[in-house]
Amino acid sequence: MKIAVINFSGNVGKSTVARHLLLPRVEGADLISVESLNATEGQTQTIRGTQFADLQEYLQTVASAVVDIGASNVEQLLELMRQYRGSHEDFDVFVVPTVPALKQQQDTIATLVELSRIGVPSSRVRLLFNMVDDRDELERSFHPLLRFVSDHPIAKADPACWLGENEIYGRLKTTGMDIGELVRDTTDYKALIAKAGDSAEKLALAHKLATRRLAHGVQPELDACFAALALESALA
Repeated sequence: MKIAVINFSGNVGKSTVARHLLLPRVEGADLISVESLNATEGQTQTIRGTQFADLQEYLQTVASAVVDIGASNVEQLLELMRQYRGSHEDFDVFVVPTVPALKQQQDTIATLVELSRIGVPSSRVRLLFNMVDDRDELERSFHPLLRFVSDHPIAKADPACWLGENEIYGRLKTTGMDIGELVRDTTDYKALIAKAGDSAEKLALAHKLATRRLAHGVQPELDACFAALALESALA
């Protein structure tokens, strides 16, 4: 399965969705980051928006991939996709994360419209509601976007496909670890803390323990969100 994570807007959690939701659950997938020239180099495979020819050729050689498209590259990449007619069919699914902020919802609508214009059918476009506040109703927070999709059904919008805000994603940015690794970690941090010689070492171990607890807390949410995406139905 080949998935593009895309939105004209920044700050909607595309990299979080690509790395922590999709990559661990799409068997054998490579993570490819489409970034601008001044982006931070942190991915194993990074290409620029102008290298779309390289990207589409690479996609022919792999069975699965998750492609994280940086906001500054989306417009350029979609234009190239129009030039390479039919290249959008290299992706089985386009996942479009969005957040409650009105500007990001407007940008999300623009993204859906552009995907529709280049010929991506609604069955291959999935909205993902990110940074949801569990104290608020999702339907109310995303009313403008949900109303648009209701009037113009060019994407699949399942309110069960959501992720809340969680500090674990910020903690993991600099570690290179994923949530699955943390969940599988069986280290007895309390025992190590008790044996630690100074407060700095104790605090470092306590930080690891807290991060693992966050991972255990967020894992079921990620699993439920992935199930709600119903990616296999796009292949059908």
